Amino acid sequence: MDYVKLGRTNLNVSVAGLGCGGNSKLGLWRGKDKAHAVSLVRRALELGVNFIDTANSYGTEEAVGEGIKAVTRDDVVISTKYHPAWDGEIHSNETIIAGLNESLQRLNLEYVDIFHLHGVHPKYYSYVMEDVVPALRKEQDKGKFRYLGITELATVDPGHEVLMRAADEGCFDVFMVAFHLMHQTARRALFPLTQDRGIGTLIMFAVRTLFSEPGRLKRDVDELVASGQLPSTLKSASNPLEFLLHPNGADSVIDACYRYARHTDGADVVLFGTSSLEHLESNLASIAKPALPETDVTKIENLFQHLEGVGLELPDPSKRI
Repeated sequence: MDYVKLGRTNLNVSVAGLGCGGNSKLGLWRGKDKAHAVSLVRRALELGVNFIDTANSYGTEEAVGEGIKAVTRDDVVISTKYHPAWDGEIHSNETIIAGLNESLQRLNLEYVDIFHLHGVHPKYYSYVMEDVVPALRKEQDKGKFRYLGITELATVDPGHEVLMRAADEGCFDVFMVAFHLMHQTARRALFPLTQDRGIGTLIMFAVRTLFSEPGRLKRDVDELVASGQLPSTLKSASNPLEFLLHPNGADSVIDACYRYARHTDGADVVLFGTSSLEHLESNLASIAKPALPETDVTKIENLFQHLEGVGLELPDPSKRI
């Protein structure tokens, strides 16, 4: 496992981070029980992962708290989150702070390393900066969290409006950003800012159903070809990313996705979710591999760098903002 300094923080973190949300939520959304979720956390730690990301809304904080009991507190970096607004409801400072306190209780921790404002919609940005951040600074001074982070709402903000604005505020030490090989806008627009300002980056969506659900990639690529956004040569391929699969390249599409995200300049931690021990180990193996061949990276970027917002849907499409 490789480790990096997370932006201007003093956190030394694994380049692979266990994401406890997404489509599996440590298997809890796939019919697995809490004991199974705890075993995933413990196995990730055994394999060198020291960064774990959860959230008040994921339902996985208790499993994370149980899973990290066996390690020294300083040996693990814990990130959690709370929505300042969700499903049409603006949350008060009191509600957000109560959410932070609940997270600490479920995690059985005195503090978390990073507390994120979760899924910030552009229309609530002023509220977050004028009301929420000052209140959270007081909680930070009490020692409840070490660093303040902010997570974009990729479904409505694929151009990173919120994070672009937040980069100059000076109060956010960590960003969580949607980035994958067919949604590369952060590479051009955001990562130069985060690197210049010393803001750590956590990559979400490196692999989603776009790449993992059978038939989904071809279907979406065919639609992009039909709309003139991709060349017709990709429509004829049963696997549009087959050019990445060769002896000197990737073993699979998912392998390619993780390696592309991991080795993009400006990406610090690649978050991965899983519901099985087998996939946990294979995901980590991919993130640990060297970069894809330069010719493959060049082709990825030439083909897809103009796309924006591909494959960024929420795991629960019934949620409304």
